[in-house]
Amino acid sequence: MLYQTGRDWLNAPRKKVLLFGMSGLGKTHVSNLLRREGAWFHYSVDYRIGTRYMGEHIADNFKREAMKVPLLRELLMSDSVHISSNITFDNLAPLSTYLGKPGDPAKGGLPFDEYLKRQEQHRTAEIAALLDTEHFAQRALEIYGYADFVCDSGGSICEVVDPEDPQDSVLTALSRAALMVWIKGSEAHTEELIRRFDRAPKPMYYRPDFLHAAWAEYRREKGVAEDRVDPDDFVRWTYARALAHRQPLYAAMARNWGVTVAAEDVARIASPQDFVNLIARAIDDAQKQD
Repeated sequence: MLYQTGRDWLNAPRKKVLLFGMSGLGKTHVSNLLRREGAWFHYSVDYRIGTRYMGEHIADNFKREAMKVPLLRELLMSDSVHISSNITFDNLAPLSTYLGKPGDPAKGGLPFDEYLKRQEQHRTAEIAALLDTEHFAQRALEIYGYADFVCDSGGSICEVVDPEDPQDSVLTALSRAALMVWIKGSEAHTEELIRRFDRAPKPMYYRPDFLHAAWAEYRREKGVAEDRVDPDDFVRWTYARALAHRQPLYAAMARNWGVTVAAEDVARIASPQDFVNLIARAIDDAQKQD
């Protein structure tokens, strides 16, 4: 790790961390607090994915839909309008909408093959955005003078790495660029995330083997053809299974590549110094376990 002890971390002239874990446990909240109230540069992996690596895919999808409307088609063909997404750190809806959900087209579903293509685009984009972490840490220092740096990773980071492989190229690069910190949720957090997702199901990225198995099992259980699958019902059905699937991957990432903090402790953070102190304790706890 970049910081061998909590004291090393506290005394470090540059503090660089990468937060990972389930979406909804405070990664973006803490990152925003550090940026707003402290001298920290906030690098959002999801924002980078949605702008640099998938921005063209997203905009082209908007244009395909606009071309179905005669007035907009005429304006697009004459270069009279410009269509782009307004993605922000706090609003990733354009990216989620593009990823979509598989199933019945009458309910907004995508053909499964198209869904798989977009999932693969996301996998490639996520790896590229993660590997940009060190570049942005240096950029933050050299251009803006930010010594302290927080990388706010997406919930699907565990789907694009192998935490048990000591030679994993992405994790090797990330662990050299920043201290990897898992925000670990409790069973109560998991239940609340499932309830929240059930109210407003959103697209997610899944490993191909997990996705193929879930798709086949769902259709077998429900007895429906691919083009009759209810998209929202499928992603709801899959979400709880995805959380269970991801938990041991996150744990292995923390055990082999970083440290762990509890989501309850993260929720109590009120200042950048609270965060710095929490990370110092997590580093010392990790050293004791070793």
